[in-house]
Amino acid sequence: MLAMTDINTIRNLRNNHDQSIESIRKSLNINWRTAKKYADKDFVPKIKLHKRSGMMYEEKWGDIVSLWLTEDFKLPRKKRRTNKQFFNDLIESGFPGSYRTVCNFVQEWKATHTDKGEVKDLGYERLEHPAGEAQLDFGTMEVEKDGSFVDIKILVMTFPFSNRAFGIALPAENQECLLERIKQILKQINGVPTVIRIDNMSTAVV
Repeated sequence: MLAMTDINTIRNLRNNHDQSIESIRKSLNINWRTAKKYADKDFVPKIKLHKRSGMMYEEKWGDIVSLWLTEDFKLPRKKRRTNKQFFNDLIESGFPGSYRTVCNFVQEWKATHTDKGEVKDLGYERLEHPAGEAQLDFGTMEVEKDGSFVDIKILVMTFPFSNRAFGIALPAENQECLLERIKQILKQINGVPTVIRIDNMSTAVV
């Protein structure tokens, strides 16, 4: 079977340049029947996708490590976590795999998602977020106070399924402020999420 680039070339020569089958055959040095097949039939071969298998791809562990890696690439190199740290953090969450499994996944992720030390938009899959599930994280917001702009801390709860978000300011990133502001956000939405995902927030983890 021809590569997609060759197939597109055949169709382009036929449809946009009015070349004959014989002319296309000679130009690309291919069989006449092959040239005819792709030039005059509405035929596009199915692309075979390689489905990765294993716990890092079939369970939640790969998504967790991918998120950690994306976050770490925003930090200076010296502050990024090592494979051993990834492994230890996963073990604390009940990860049943081996250190080598984590290393292999990290190596493959970096090969497909980074370019010259920077994260690139390659290989991402669309995430499916069930309705009613929320994510929680701290953030920073610039506001005007007494004629000057200052940064304040906010707690943000997002609902990826509906693309809605609720935020509320807080004086500090401590557990007391976190719990009080969560209660206030739940009053705003007049309900409770089915699941709240909190990623790597030490205040909540402790």
